[in-house]
Amino acid sequence: MKIVVLVKEVPDTYGDRKLSLETGLADRAASESVLDEIGERALEVALSYADKNAGTEVVVLSMAPESAAATVRKGLAMGAASAVQVVDEQLLGADMGLTAEVLAAALTRVGFDLVIGGNQSTDGSGGMVPAMVAELLDVPGAMSLNSVEIEEGKVSGTRGSDGATMQVTADLPAVITITEALPDARFPNFKGIMAAKKKPFETLSLEDLGIEAHSAEASRSIVIALSEKPPREAGIKIVDEGDAGEKLAEFLVQNRLA
Repeated sequence: MKIVVLVKEVPDTYGDRKLSLETGLADRAASESVLDEIGERALEVALSYADKNAGTEVVVLSMAPESAAATVRKGLAMGAASAVQVVDEQLLGADMGLTAEVLAAALTRVGFDLVIGGNQSTDGSGGMVPAMVAELLDVPGAMSLNSVEIEEGKVSGTRGSDGATMQVTADLPAVITITEALPDARFPNFKGIMAAKKKPFETLSLEDLGIEAHSAEASRSIVIALSEKPPREAGIKIVDEGDAGEKLAEFLVQNRLA
């Protein structure tokens, strides 16, 4: 079985996050870049299956700038057999539609039985790219799974809702996404880090994928206005002099919070 895991380089969750007021894009130099945690959990699902099933090939796939190669390579250190990274300057600022088109083309080239991704990235938080990829590939999509069971020829899992838990099953090939209910990812050990340097790492361009340059340049969505978030105003301190309850109630009413 060949499992392809979608991974993404994102700004560190605990670092500063800023938008460039000139381009409207995330300023990725504002903080350290890391492999998205939900992508790592998706990779753990694939590696856990591979640990128990000989002959399973795990590939990590990412669409990212050339500078992200070291981050993507972490997937190899964790245990993936190979990595594929789509790099092209024309993809700067790509929206979800273009991203899905590129990833679908890369998956078609690489080949797959199962594609696993996270339910949403921690930077854009769009949460729609894997579903769009499934649509473009014309394969079943099972999204936001809280548990996953991979078998020969099918994948199943549970999805939570407000009032129930759903059991879903899809025949392979298929695309699934997982939530943070799945286990944390393993840490790369020294042996894995050294082995990662010798594992196949393929870099593809839009031309390699057969995507016309003008197709990438065509705007799917654009930023029409952007402004910096205003500084946070000082709060109101209520000192209890026997009437704190009344003051708090008055504050809630004035601000339409009660």
